[in-house]
Amino acid sequence: MLNSTALNYLNQYAQQLAKAYNVSSVDNLFSITGPKETQLRKAILESVAFLKRITMKDVDQIIGQAVEVGALGLHTGRVKDGRFHKKANIDGTTYALVETDSNCSITWDTLSVWANSGNAGEFMKLLNESTNEAFALDILRIGFNGTSVAEDTDPAQNPNGEDVNKGWQQIIKDQAPDQIVDVDVYLDYEGKGDYKTLDAMGSDLINNKLPPQYRNNPNLVILVGADLVAEESARIYDEAGTPSEKKAAEHLPFSIAGRPAVVPPFFPGKRMSVTMLPNLHVYTQKGTRHRKAEHVQDRKAYENKYLRWEGYAIGNMKAYASFDETKVHIGAKPVA
Repeated sequence: MLNSTALNYLNQYAQQLAKAYNVSSVDNLFSITGPKETQLRKAILESVAFLKRITMKDVDQIIGQAVEVGALGLHTGRVKDGRFHKKANIDGTTYALVETDSNCSITWDTLSVWANSGNAGEFMKLLNESTNEAFALDILRIGFNGTSVAEDTDPAQNPNGEDVNKGWQQIIKDQAPDQIVDVDVYLDYEGKGDYKTLDAMGSDLINNKLPPQYRNNPNLVILVGADLVAEESARIYDEAGTPSEKKAAEHLPFSIAGRPAVVPPFFPGKRMSVTMLPNLHVYTQKGTRHRKAEHVQDRKAYENKYLRWEGYAIGNMKAYASFDETKVHIGAKPVA
């Protein structure tokens, strides 16, 4: 149940939120524009560190062309009787934003616990942080797992937002399928598969799917799923001979094929991708952000809602390569 302290803090929170956005009440849907729009975007970015490493931009149009960011490829040369120049790359993926509606619902029981654990300031901080983190994590969840855009989404059947929007992997599958390894591959550290180690998988991906000009980019990273990391950890541990080696093996070095390795939130367990993190784009249309915060007694919860037009894109398709996780198997390759 919602105790009186929590109810009092909620009323204060609603008043503070209304003041921050310069509206009379947050119970009704209200638009966020100008500096307040920037403020909300910054708050969401700050809530999950990984979001600050990718490209989050506001755009004017619902449909458009992604533009490459960062120093990719060669920028230096010469031209006889002239000046050398590099043509700006505008061959990124096309993007299409869709209506995106987030709802962070916090139950009465949780709110009452928060209220009993601190003062009004701490209560509001918890409420703000949990809301912004929920919105931020869903951006990544959909970005790594999204495959379609359903008119009515089904979170029970698609718990990672598979039907909310097309994420980065699906965009590449649709627009640059040659960048995806879509044949069955087997990771078996006993040597009975296509690859014995993640290093071998990563090297193959880089050398066979990325153009030469991107292979040694210092910002190149390997994105890897937790299932593959667990298998690599087991291999290193089993191969360790002494107790000290086994202890060291418990801390897997965070590099694969000589590149930094990252295990992002909600990244599919058997997927491996290689790219520069700023190559992953999230676009939100300017002026479409709307918020609402209300106490919904029928659901015994306080709900923070965030509506906007949003979508995903890849800045440079050739600078992204990946295994299709549905074709990656852990274990020995079947005998033909």
